[in-house]
Amino acid sequence: MLEQYSKTQNSKKMTRKSNNWSTKFIENKFYNPLLSALHKRCGYQSNTTDHQTNYDLVAASYNVHKCVGVDKVFNPTRIVRVIAELQADILALQEVDKRFEECIGFIDLEFLKSETDLTLVPLNTKSPHSHGWYGNALFLRQGYVRDISQINLPGIEPRGAVIAELEMKMGAIRVIAAHFSLLRHSRNKQVKMLLTLLQKRPFMPTLIIGDLNEWRVGKRSSLHHFSLYFDTTFGVVPSFPSRFPFLALDRIFAFPHQLITSVESHHSPLARIASDHLPIKAYLDLGSTITSLKNEMNKEANALHPNFEQP
Repeated sequence: MLEQYSKTQNSKKMTRKSNNWSTKFIENKFYNPLLSALHKRCGYQSNTTDHQTNYDLVAASYNVHKCVGVDKVFNPTRIVRVIAELQADILALQEVDKRFEECIGFIDLEFLKSETDLTLVPLNTKSPHSHGWYGNALFLRQGYVRDISQINLPGIEPRGAVIAELEMKMGAIRVIAAHFSLLRHSRNKQVKMLLTLLQKRPFMPTLIIGDLNEWRVGKRSSLHHFSLYFDTTFGVVPSFPSRFPFLALDRIFAFPHQLITSVESHHSPLARIASDHLPIKAYLDLGSTITSLKNEMNKEANALHPNFEQP
């Protein structure tokens, strides 16, 4: 069902036009992807829809860089202040733990709860004092966890992902929070592994969210394999380095595509110094997406079985 629906959606996709004539000229003239990324960074920050009227949830991702800012100061309180600015309902953090020796979380969870109403999703961590799985932590403002898996990702570096199936007020959503490798070959393996796992999972709206360490867009990107189900070119916003962001290392992808109405980077003065990454956030229309999926599934069921009656 997932594969059939994906093919239907991909056949409906239309190429998004450039904001102005110079974009196409620059892309054709300068084949170097870095120059292309530098040129596009301003355009990527614009929202694609009016999220003020088209969302019911906010999901955010933030690599907190072990709570060390660009000023080299360790300041977890500052990180919490930035998180409060995001007003997220679902939050994925990366690099929340001390990596070597005993894993210890850097963030005061009670303070975070009081400032944001976000609660840490419990994980089977390697240490009782750890917040995340290979530094990946997931937080919720509302709803509850139906199922959760902790994945060891392939590659030379120790990396992991958390797959959580959540029950929100509007319905169910799956969130895959990950921090991919710095090495392209390893990222390719990690993408393929997650796709294999997804194909075995129940059909539901799904987010892939986190620091995916890939700034390329299109076929040269290690994330291109995700395009079977996800629109990997939509909502690409620069998030690194935080003081002058031009690389889109942090991403949020959705299945189906209409789940996300808009993506933006959060570049407040505090966010520019609190970590070397900017947070990014996506506005979700989960309620409408679930209704649309149900309608699509009923149409397919009726096409296969004309006498099918919806219970």
